[in-house]
Amino acid sequence: MVSFEKLLSRNISLFISEELDLAGIKTTVDAFFQMAALLGLAMLILVTLLFVLAFKTDVFVSVIFGIGAALFLEIFIYLYLEFKIEQRKNFMEGILPDYLQITAANIRSGISLDKAMVFAARPEFNYFSEDVKLVAKNLYAGDTLQNSLGLLAKRYRSLQLKHTVRMVIEALQYGGGMTDLLNQVAKDLRNQEIVQKEISGQLFMYTIFIAFAALIGAPVLYALTNQMICITYQVWNNIGAQSPGGALPTAGISFLRPTKPQVTPTDYHDFALGAIFLITGFGAFISSAISTGSIIKGIRYFPIFILVGFAIFIIVSIVIGGIFTNISGISSGGTHVSC
Repeated sequence: MVSFEKLLSRNISLFISEELDLAGIKTTVDAFFQMAALLGLAMLILVTLLFVLAFKTDVFVSVIFGIGAALFLEIFIYLYLEFKIEQRKNFMEGILPDYLQITAANIRSGISLDKAMVFAARPEFNYFSEDVKLVAKNLYAGDTLQNSLGLLAKRYRSLQLKHTVRMVIEALQYGGGMTDLLNQVAKDLRNQEIVQKEISGQLFMYTIFIAFAALIGAPVLYALTNQMICITYQVWNNIGAQSPGGALPTAGISFLRPTKPQVTPTDYHDFALGAIFLITGFGAFISSAISTGSIIKGIRYFPIFILVGFAIFIIVSIVIGGIFTNISGISSGGTHVSC
């Protein structure tokens, strides 16, 4: 098996190793690269064969689509890593005030800080408890408490945890009431969480507006335009069948000579699907950034937004196509591209 880790620069390998640690994924860098390469190759082959066999596309063009799909998959894998990092951070910040208060209560009972931290690591704290127990293992191995706490802070991409660890280390170095410090930090973290929720509530209307524009507005407009192009194309086909020149009579005005549209229903249908994919995808990330302050969280809504956008486009196309057919008697073909 090829060692992908050796083929890449040391900086990239270190970066991916840090990302895997932050995401809590217990695998080697080489195994991760092998998995990503195999998935990308499989996506390349599947998409290429799909376009060649199903859509009868040229081989060169099919390979380009396959490469694009493989690159999109690799980007999605990286976004999944970022999502796991963000998920771990949010979970840890949610339970951090409770953990600090339990640790403070243990210290008040007369035990040392390191033992108080381990005893406060409850099972409901999930993987954070495991990371805290690693601090105790490092201490038993001869490491200092300051270094062990620094390693704990590096396991999460969280400013709250880093600031908390920094204050604890300073209290250990210069002295101070550890119990009062931990309780005050926990109180401040809870107040900060309340403020963040209030801000999210005030920005909720902006989220609704963007979600409406991406999920309903854009698909409806593209579906309406798609049916208009289908009807126009059908009208010009009827004119071409009745008139050999394929042009409308000019009534003596030579400079007014309407011609058949250059955009076919097939071209616009493909363009509309691509545009809806981009608009709904970006809408998911923008809505997440406004409501939660994190773009990466939008990956949870990404497939939902895209599926809903496509569904609305198809439904509206069928409905509008049926209305136009009943009114004008022209078959717009619903969602059929051929009209």
